[in-house]
Amino acid sequence: MRGISSDKVTLAHGGGGAKTERLIREVFQAYLKDPVLAEMDDGAVLEEGIVLSTDSFVVHPLFFPGGDIGRLAVSGTVNDLAVMGARPLYLSLGFILEEGLEIKLLERVVKSIAETAEEAGVRIVTGDTKVVERGKADGIFINSSGIGKLLLQPAPKRERLSPGDLILINGPIGLHGMAILLARGELGLEAQVKSDVAPLWSLIEPLLSPAVRFMRDPTRGGLAAVLNEAVQGMNFGIRIWEETLPLTAEVEGICEVLGFDPLQLPNEGKVLVFVEREGAEETLQKMRSHPLGKGAAIIGEVVDEFPGKVVLKTRASTHRIIEPPMGEPLPRIC
Repeated sequence: MRGISSDKVTLAHGGGGAKTERLIREVFQAYLKDPVLAEMDDGAVLEEGIVLSTDSFVVHPLFFPGGDIGRLAVSGTVNDLAVMGARPLYLSLGFILEEGLEIKLLERVVKSIAETAEEAGVRIVTGDTKVVERGKADGIFINSSGIGKLLLQPAPKRERLSPGDLILINGPIGLHGMAILLARGELGLEAQVKSDVAPLWSLIEPLLSPAVRFMRDPTRGGLAAVLNEAVQGMNFGIRIWEETLPLTAEVEGICEVLGFDPLQLPNEGKVLVFVEREGAEETLQKMRSHPLGKGAAIIGEVVDEFPGKVVLKTRASTHRIIEPPMGEPLPRIC
């Protein structure tokens, strides 16, 4: 019996880490063999520079500090297009609604969708609605697909990375995951943490240049997942620096109390940009000039050492390997 065929789906399979990748490769790609799909990018680059992306949103709770499922659905899809170097143009939305959902709550979500779409500069041009029995959908689930136009040629891809490239991020990590955790109220902790959920195209567009090698928004699995994805199977590695990682005191403190790794916490308003060393400082300044990039920092580099691995250089100048997430510490965060 091959692969995972004797297993059952667990929450860990939706966590964006090693189990997610295994599920995709051993089940979906075993039957769906399109070469574009096999690239496993955040979006598919099609003919004439058209980019297509799709995502589904099942976040709990539906409303949380800094956002809601509607803002999340628009932002998540817009950002998947943006990190491909594509201007987001059109979205479709599919709603799975639970019987008994209050219409006023649905209106709040749709109003948030409209406001976020206007902020992102995208049009919502088609959609679908289904209703399931009470207890079958936890309020609202949303599927969103997006179409964009590729502006950066060649498109950012991990195959363009090379030793010497620097890694930038536009601000503090872990805010979305921590905001969701606190909003659930299951641990008796209180802190002022807002999700960073936001559409990032207005930040990313000015950064687009031939110096940009690769981009990703570190959502499920956080930085640990994205950085490991970038070097998987490559003959180079990544070194990140603990002293430059942007972390708020609240996120860092709660992670220490609960034993969470902030590198694995989800983000919904962050982009990792891998840039040629010569263009890194200019890119950093452009980031910092945007409201969504005030806390931008250079956090690491692509190196000849540690092929296929991600390592953290600690403040004590030791090195620790950053493994891809195996489980799902925070299910239903997006």
